[in-house]
Amino acid sequence: MIIVPEREIADLMTRDAAFDAVEQVFAAMASRDAYNFPVVREAIGHVDALYGFKGGFDRAGMTLGLKAGGYWPNNLDQHKIINHQSTVFLFDPDTGKASAMVGGNLLTALRTAAASSVSIKHLARKDAKVIGMIGAGHQATFQLRAALEQRDFEKVIGWNFHPEMLPNIEKVATEAGVPFEAVELDGMSEADVIISITSAFAPSLMADHVAPGTHIACMGTDTKGKQEVEATLLTRATVFTDEVAQSISIGEAQHAIADGSLTEHDINEIGAVINGTHPGRRAAEEITLFDGTGVGLQDLAVASAVVKLAVEKGIAIEVDF
Repeated sequence: MIIVPEREIADLMTRDAAFDAVEQVFAAMASRDAYNFPVVREAIGHVDALYGFKGGFDRAGMTLGLKAGGYWPNNLDQHKIINHQSTVFLFDPDTGKASAMVGGNLLTALRTAAASSVSIKHLARKDAKVIGMIGAGHQATFQLRAALEQRDFEKVIGWNFHPEMLPNIEKVATEAGVPFEAVELDGMSEADVIISITSAFAPSLMADHVAPGTHIACMGTDTKGKQEVEATLLTRATVFTDEVAQSISIGEAQHAIADGSLTEHDINEIGAVINGTHPGRRAAEEITLFDGTGVGLQDLAVASAVVKLAVEKGIAIEVDF
């Protein structure tokens, strides 16, 4: 079995490689060459942690496995490590033998950023100039770096429940040579693209905060009860997702589904846009929304890519198992 420790990931996986892996697996999902297993995600009743498993099988890439991990909200303050903790396990689809164990913390941030970035590439207006960020935590910095590569953005605006954290994303914007401005939530109406990456259980972004023609990537809702945007916003938008089953059960669409304002048939797969079987954005004034629930196949795709790179570079750790 090959082990790729967390400490090696930064030198192996690039944003471009993560983007390509995620785009390819979304396409495979839409063509039914890959599928995810049901998600297990539970509050464990200890230190307010959420823990679970995401897995799947990609026939096209011959990748089988799971990610184990979750969210420990007190880690940063109490232990000086990031709140999201995870490990990816890969198995040989021909034999079932464990083939790899890969540190999943940085990979989770990269694959999550890649997913919203894929949605921007395929759904945002080509002339998008202002990007809005809701959330300014650890993952928000990855989101913004990846997003800034998809359009010629001229301005970044940001809001966070704790405004003292906004320098996190201001630093990313400054490094990219793009001006940053802190705004109130109604100021998001200036944005052509909005990324929401929070762990909230009540909506921040309301329908009236969003201008016609905006693309929104909702990246934080991956558990029952979580919510980042007003349910009404989904009824005003053309909704896309990584996987419909997760979107309606643990994703941002769960609330509009629950109140009956949206049906499962109103939600489209982003992979269908990638494959060319869905046209994606149809008009400049159309609001598009990507519900990025985070599927196990994303983790397996980037982990598989990391294992190949680690072997090629001679830094993979091999153990008998």
